[in-house]
Amino acid sequence: MSNPDAPSPVRVLVVDDSPTMRLLIARSLREGGGIEVVGEAEDAASAREAMKRLDPDVVTLDVEMPGMQGIEFLEKVMRLRPTPVVMVSNQTGPGTTAAIQALEIGAFDCVVKPRHAGDEAFARLAETVRQAARAREVLVALANRRFGKPRPAPAASRKAPLRARPDLIAIGASTGGIEALTALLRGWPEDAPPTLVVQHLPAGFSRGFAQRLAKSCAVRVAEAEDGMPLRAGEILIAPGGTRHLLAQGGAKPACSLVAADPVSGHRPSVDVLFHSAARAFGPRALGLILTGMGSDGARGALEIRKAGGWIIGQDEASSLVYGMPKAAFGIGAVDHQMPLDLMAEAVFGTHASPREPAPCL
Repeated sequence: MSNPDAPSPVRVLVVDDSPTMRLLIARSLREGGGIEVVGEAEDAASAREAMKRLDPDVVTLDVEMPGMQGIEFLEKVMRLRPTPVVMVSNQTGPGTTAAIQALEIGAFDCVVKPRHAGDEAFARLAETVRQAARAREVLVALANRRFGKPRPAPAASRKAPLRARPDLIAIGASTGGIEALTALLRGWPEDAPPTLVVQHLPAGFSRGFAQRLAKSCAVRVAEAEDGMPLRAGEILIAPGGTRHLLAQGGAKPACSLVAADPVSGHRPSVDVLFHSAARAFGPRALGLILTGMGSDGARGALEIRKAGGWIIGQDEASSLVYGMPKAAFGIGAVDHQMPLDLMAEAVFGTHASPREPAPCL
């Protein structure tokens, strides 16, 4: 007898041009628990019809398909029928252009296509699908905001910066951070203070992400290297998965990369970056804590605040996953919570206009 109080299973549409891969993905999702595969599609045209008919909670999507490619279809989904999408492809591995592009468009996550029935990647795929379903409401709201008509800035937002310009900006993000950082850092002026970023990424992703950010930012963006000087007009991205990124002060401020165990479950860790910013820059440090699961960054944010610096947290409405900002806010580490699209203005006193939506094809 079914339990009326049991949560409804996550309804998934599997899109892949390979019948064998569709079979393997569907079987692994069903075995993962809490997931119902409601349909399969072999190309964008059949996927579009299936989405209209079935209204799935989550879509798994390949990149290489006959006719319209997966990345192009992803953008149409996000613009016209926002739905959590998990990319499952050989082309969305660590550091690939396709993976970074998909995350920027709004894909929830990217998973390398499993190679055989017993591949551990299938277990990760099932958990990723469940996480995507939990983030559905916020993801849809963000997609509507991004591809809808740009909102004018509220009159109350056009104020002077929250404080004097800091000497260092440290930013932490996780799930949803690729899109959030891409939107946020477009508002960084050419003379912005040195900025260090920890985005939770697997090894190999960060360099490609830095290169893509550099194309849309007025400042220089690079993957951090040990000993790099901290200079105005530069953003340094922590290498994914291998070492922690720290800020060093003194006469010649620089960054350092330290091989150590994960902290707060992550390497690189936002907590490690924020702790170092508090020690090296004290009241001249600003920390931004953005969308992400878990609590990484909360304790470090509190240290920045105790040292006289200040913390801005992304608000719940604009966060894909209101985890990290919520944890920091909950322990009293956040001075101000605000929507992502007002943060650059709060720091620099200028409003960063959102990118115009792409025209419908």
